[in-house]
Parts: sequence; structure tokens; C-alpha cells
Amino acid sequence: MSEFGAAAGAVSGGVVSGKRALSPGRKVINSLMWAVAVPVLLLFGAGVAQWVTLLGVVVVVAVVAVATIVVGGVWHRAGAATLVAVAGFGLTLFAGPAVYEGYMRSVGEPVDAVVVDVVDLHRKHGADMMCSVRELSGEQRTFEVSQMQNCFGQAKKGERIVVREDPLGLLDPWLPYGSGDQDTSEITVATTIGLTLVVGASVFYGGHRRRNG
Repeated sequence: MSEFGAAAGAVSGGVVSGKRALSPGRKVINSLMWAVAVPVLLLFGAGVAQWVTLLGVVVVVAVVAVATIVVGGVWHRAGAATLVAVAGFGLTLFAGPAVYEGYMRSVGEPVDAVVVDVVDLHRKHGADMMCSVRELSGEQRTFEVSQMQNCFGQAKKGERIVVREDPLGLLDPWLPYGSGDQDTSEITVATTIGLTLVVGASVFYGGHRRRNG
């Protein structure tokens, strides 16, 4: 009986399974730190994927795996962990193009170019557009850009356009939207923001409502 009483006293004193429980204030701060770090790292991974796809995928998978283990395995909030995983992967799908576009619109250098060719490769899962564009001044370089760089057939062969080029030379040029495509950009950004909030809120909930043992 005394052994059971000692165990109960240890739990009521704030020690569970050999670990001291966090105070309410520290629990909020700890949960908030995770809730900010996880979405930020996912956005970072999505941005890296636009430059080096494999590296970005590794970052995203690692972040989702760690967040899922912490929320589901350590904090024992399986529902929140599932939501973090699903929303996390969904976030990276929308965040990649959003980060790419935001970067190019902010610091990209406008360059006059002409569309040399537009090809629909007709991949197994649908259309896969490739655009060849050539600079009209400077080095007159020719770039092969894909849908990742916003090639969706909105510019036709021989058409003059203004592309955005990466001043660091790391990313391919970004093609402008067509006259009726601006809604696509707004939907992508809105979805990215929404999923970022869902991931952050799920992590915070899991941390704040964590179960011990």
C-alpha cells in the first residue's frame, strides 16, 4: 500500500514516468515554439525543392516525420499528428510555387524575351508543358522552363513576353501569367496561408493538450 501511495504522490508532485511535467506557462511557450518552427521549416523545404528537388523533399519528409513523432508519439495526440502530416504535405505542394513566385516577383529582374516553342509532353498523369524562351538582349540565352516556372501554355510561340530572372542565377526564369490566370495565383497563396495556419494550430493544440505517459 505504501508503494502505491508513493507512486501516487510522485504523480501529484509533477513527476510522471521519471520526467517532470512542464508548468502551464512553459507548456504554452514550448508548444508555440514547435507550432512556429514546423510550418517555417516546411516552407523552407518547399522553397529549397524549387532549386534542388531531392534536397527539398528530404527536408520536408524529415520535418513531417519529426513533427508527427513528437505530436503523436511523445505528446500522445494521434488526431493532431495525422492532421499535421496531411496538412504538412499539402502545404508543401502549394507553398513551393507560392515561394517561387513571391521570390521572383520581389527580387526577380524583368527581362524581355520571346517564346521560341511550347510543347505539351502529355505525360501519364496529364499535360506537362515545356516552354523555350530566349532573351532579346544581353547574352540572348535560351531557357527550357516547365510548369514549375509557370509554363502552362498561356504564351504562344513567337510571342514577346517579360520574364523574371533570378539575380543569383540559381533558378530558371518565371513566366508571366496570362490575362485570365491571376486568380490561380491568389488561390495558391490563400491555400498556402490556410494550410500553414492549420499545421501551426494542430501542432500547438497537440503540445498544449499533450498527455503524459
